[in-house]
Amino acid sequence: MRFLLDTHIWLWSLSDPHLLSHRVARELADPQNEIWLSPVSIWEILILARKGRVVLEGKPESWVREALRKAPLREASLNHEIAMRSIALHLPHWDPADRFIAATATVYDLTLVTSDERLLRCRQYSTLANR
Repeated sequence: MRFLLDTHIWLWSLSDPHLLSHRVARELADPQNEIWLSPVSIWEILILARKGRVVLEGKPESWVREALRKAPLREASLNHEIAMRSIALHLPHWDPADRFIAATATVYDLTLVTSDERLLRCRQYSTLANR
């Protein structure tokens, strides 16, 4: 399968794996699965670190580089189609990070792994719930 990690799932997989459900942990560990990440998740983590809402070891940019080195992921590049699709999603809010990540799942035909109930309720892309 091909999975796109929501920002918190990527962060938890690296720093708090006990927060992942058994199913999500199993899927992420399966070498036959492709694990993808949007650059929007990196942007979101850097913003959260700057605001003090996420604590990372060392400088946030260094933490991101080391995380990507230790656990390589496929990059789901942001493009025009994702930007346009993000507006058409039936989400109950206008959080740009959520919209870009969800639109990435639709454009790349990936299953979004998330705990966010608002993202799980949308039926325009497939999801794997972290419950």
